[in-house]
Amino acid sequence: MLYHLLVPLSDRFAALNVFQYLTFRTGGAVLTALVLSFILGPVIIRWLKSKQTNGQPIRNDGPIGHILHKQGTPTMGGVLILVSIGVGTLLWADLSNPYVWITLLVTFGFGAIGLVDDYLKVTSSDHHGLPMLLKLGVEIAVALIAGLWVLQVSPEPLAASLAVPFFKNLLVPLGVLFLPFAIFVVVGASNAVNLTDGLDGLAIVPVMIAAASFALIAYLVGNVVFADYLQIHLVPGAGELAVFCGALIGGGLGFLWFNAPPAMLFMGDTGSLSMGGALGAVSVITKHELVLAIIGGLFVLETVSVIVQVVSFRLTGNRVFRMAPLHHHYEEKGWQEATIVIRFWIIAVILALAGLSTLKLR
Repeated sequence: MLYHLLVPLSDRFAALNVFQYLTFRTGGAVLTALVLSFILGPVIIRWLKSKQTNGQPIRNDGPIGHILHKQGTPTMGGVLILVSIGVGTLLWADLSNPYVWITLLVTFGFGAIGLVDDYLKVTSSDHHGLPMLLKLGVEIAVALIAGLWVLQVSPEPLAASLAVPFFKNLLVPLGVLFLPFAIFVVVGASNAVNLTDGLDGLAIVPVMIAAASFALIAYLVGNVVFADYLQIHLVPGAGELAVFCGALIGGGLGFLWFNAPPAMLFMGDTGSLSMGGALGAVSVITKHELVLAIIGGLFVLETVSVIVQVVSFRLTGNRVFRMAPLHHHYEEKGWQEATIVIRFWIIAVILALAGLSTLKLR
């Protein structure tokens, strides 16, 4: 909004030229989302507490400590993140850029799915929300619309191709397989973050680390000079997603203020599904889907731990982990929650650095 209002006036007021710079507007999005989170956080927490008598339902088959210490904490805190992201993006981004709207569609589409899921859990006082197949079906539908939109606005031959990290000019044409692949990335990323969200602060910091990484990636792939220098595929217009990622970082930081142990608020599926979907959408647009698997490697590990646990138990009757996802395994081993969370943050930083190294190692 500010971009469209103020940039045309830069001919008369030279100081307004700063609104043309992505770096300035990205910083503005971070600060706007952060400040808005601080302002709205206490209001939203009070409102959610007044509506949620017992808070988020705690699984009886989960760690005992969760039943003792987390009972009564309100959920749906993802609303705070979504509002902050929405305002930060709409205020600072170039709203004529279709990639911005595609990413917002996925973010708020998945956020709406999570909101309904959280609402059903809270009102029924049960950890079961939307039926799994219905939930997955709606997620696929949202991702399909986004994938079709990406195909329409992306340049050839990038539109339906897969860029492979570590190789300069390698593009794998996916053809009709692009849409299933894009859906898999977006839905998979969304649910991977959802599985990781199990301890205070555990999911939000790796999400912010991934968002910061993709803010840099988006800026580079959308810049002719840097894309040519790094020999990565140019995606004209993708740089504007740096503003969106900045809003995600700011909103995440503000949420962390209230989600830090002991959490005053849980993000719920409203937050985890929307943020995971957002990361998946940005990776598809910037043609760095495989790099997302590295940068978001922590989410991949958590998901794989669940798959391994289920497959092993069904085939052999034995469990590989004491409890899945992986963070619960370490809880059962006696690790303190803060220890698990901080060590997982460290792993997320290492994986993000490894993912960003693919920009140069070609």
